[in-house]
Amino acid sequence: MNVSDLVDRYPRLYHMAEAGSWTSIRQNGLLSTSALLDLFEVNGDRRHAIESARRPRSITIEHPEHGVAVIRDQIPLIPTILERCLVGMTPGEWCATLNRRVFFWVAEERLTGLLEARAYRNRPHDVLTLDTASLVGAHELSITLAHLNTGTTVFRAPERGPETFRSIAEYPIDVRRKVVELAVDYKVADVEAHTLRVESRQGADVLSILWQR
Repeated sequence: MNVSDLVDRYPRLYHMAEAGSWTSIRQNGLLSTSALLDLFEVNGDRRHAIESARRPRSITIEHPEHGVAVIRDQIPLIPTILERCLVGMTPGEWCATLNRRVFFWVAEERLTGLLEARAYRNRPHDVLTLDTASLVGAHELSITLAHLNTGTTVFRAPERGPETFRSIAEYPIDVRRKVVELAVDYKVADVEAHTLRVESRQGADVLSILWQR
């Protein structure tokens, strides 16, 4: 796949964040779990437990300068199923791989499905809509694409491993292998420059517009 193909097929990207996090995102960028742990200076056993194992619940971390942040749970990542569908990686390595990336949906219906999931439907979230061409233009070399929802094993659990994440140039153009996720390595420090709109949403409902270009 080339960049123009990607942009033509998926002109917008979507990211779901914890309610109230847009102010911090504007200030610090959109951070992966690993980048957030670096910023909040979380190390040692606690860091290893957060990065290298499934999180059955959200975790709150604090920092004297940066305040409070919430690291989202990984409820849909069922450990026993993950072990069966992994190829060439351990569950701990897979979790570390996920925690290194900032993820975006390439289709709004995927975002809506997550917002309406049982674990999230009863509370609001900050939802960012980004311009794909802008983000890819600035971060192409740090971007990977995936043909599945890498953070769940709830419904179907296709095989996954090191080859799941492909660069744009390496990604095959195949109608049966649509892009599901776009990920940027570590962080998107300049996320505001690529963002078109930020909304407070609960389920499929837009509660308010928090920011727009």
